[in-house]
This record gives sequence, C-alpha cells and structure tokens, in this order.
Amino acid sequence: MDENIKKITKKTSIGDVIKQYPETEPVIKKYFGSGCFTCPGSKMEDISFGATMHNIDPEVIIKELNEVINKKKS
Repeated sequence: MDENIKKITKKTSIGDVIKQYPETEPVIKKYFGSGCFTCPGSKMEDISFGATMHNIDPEVIIKELNEVINKKKS
C-alpha cells in the first residue's frame, strides 16, 4: 500500500470525507443518511461524533470508508 494514502480516522470531519472522497457517498448515506450532504454541522462534526449520534460503532464506519478509498487508489 502506498504510504501517501491518507486514512480516514475517528477525528476526520464528515465534511472532509464527503469533499475529499466523493466515492464514499454510499457509505455515508448508509450510516448517516443523506442529511450530512447539506448539513452545515458536517464541516465540524467528525466521524466519531456522527457515529455516536446515530448509535453506530465508529470503527465499523471507518473500516468501510477506508476500504472504499483504498480500492480507488489501488
């Protein structure tokens, strides 16, 4: 794996994920719904916060998001 690939973490903002990795849209919608794409809070709220608000283990979401971005990069 390329060392330059940035990984999504619990502290990555939802807005940054949406902006930098548009291919993750299905994962964001699956766990958070489509509201994140228009919510001003998504720019400040991180994956961990969103997961807590939706009663989901953040590690599950992070794993799926990173799988998506790593598939595109490889």
